[in-house]
Amino acid sequence: MIELKQLSKSFHTGEGVVHALKDVSFTVDDSAIFGIVGMSGAGKSTLVRCINLLERPTSGQVIIDGQDITALPPKELLARRRSISMIFQQFNLLMQRTCLSNICFPMEIAGVNQAEAKKRALELLDTVGLPDKAQAYPAQLSGGQKQRIAIARALASNPKVLLCDEATSALDPNTTRSILRLIQDINRRLGITVIVITHEMAVVEEICSHVAILEHGQLMETGTVEEVFSNPKTEAGRRLVYPEGVQIDQFPVHRVVRVAFNGGSSYEPLVASLAIDCGVKVNILGADTRNIDGRAFGSMLLGLPEEPQDAAKAVSYLKAQKDVTVEEVQDYHG
Repeated sequence: MIELKQLSKSFHTGEGVVHALKDVSFTVDDSAIFGIVGMSGAGKSTLVRCINLLERPTSGQVIIDGQDITALPPKELLARRRSISMIFQQFNLLMQRTCLSNICFPMEIAGVNQAEAKKRALELLDTVGLPDKAQAYPAQLSGGQKQRIAIARALASNPKVLLCDEATSALDPNTTRSILRLIQDINRRLGITVIVITHEMAVVEEICSHVAILEHGQLMETGTVEEVFSNPKTEAGRRLVYPEGVQIDQFPVHRVVRVAFNGGSSYEPLVASLAIDCGVKVNILGADTRNIDGRAFGSMLLGLPEEPQDAAKAVSYLKAQKDVTVEEVQDYHG
């Protein structure tokens, strides 16, 4: 288990003190895939570097399996760090080394004998689906293949924790999905705890079980992905879960409601059912919905009819639906 307790980090710059993290506290359970999400400048990368103490926090504690690693002497900290591996957006492979040699590198540093390191590296190449790339150089690989080699290298030290800092941001959507599937498979098969740093909610919903939302260095909310997606409790959460959505059309509207889908069946045509069952038509002003394992998450903005009785009938019908939350949007500007 990883526990962050009142973690803060400040940097001194020529323009004064920058507070990158402010009293951040949350817990990551063993073998979880935990997402840390926020916009650029939220403090995500600083936070992940504090978890493995590449950045030392200004205050607070990083407790791993009951041990506060911020209090460890350098030699013990170095040993503890070997159980925490990291992969990056830009892969950080050694270009003059073959893929096999890249994977062997952390084992060389740890003093593993050459034959054992090579055997382990070949096994890891198979794990990441690139058994034929042992003698290839990074320059000969695609972006997705480079990240797979980087993942294999990260696994070479048999880590308990894998930190992924925007690990798919440089990849196209199809490659991103394949890398996320690989990370998910590694988590399931090896029981490694994974912390995913990202600005993309799509990455969180794809593989994470829990999520923390950061904004301006502060933890805004945390919970299961299902809880946060179905009912974000803060404005920061709402901005990430309910972005502007796809503007479908513009209509003059008198009242607007946001309908949030909280994990019910994604095959129920809500707006069509409203029109059929109540004889009330609403305008879809925007939508940002997603299907996760046959369950609907996300939201729609609906413009209600001008006639108060019809509007009230529509709201009543929507509120009666299972796994749906309805709220009025004040001061809507389409």
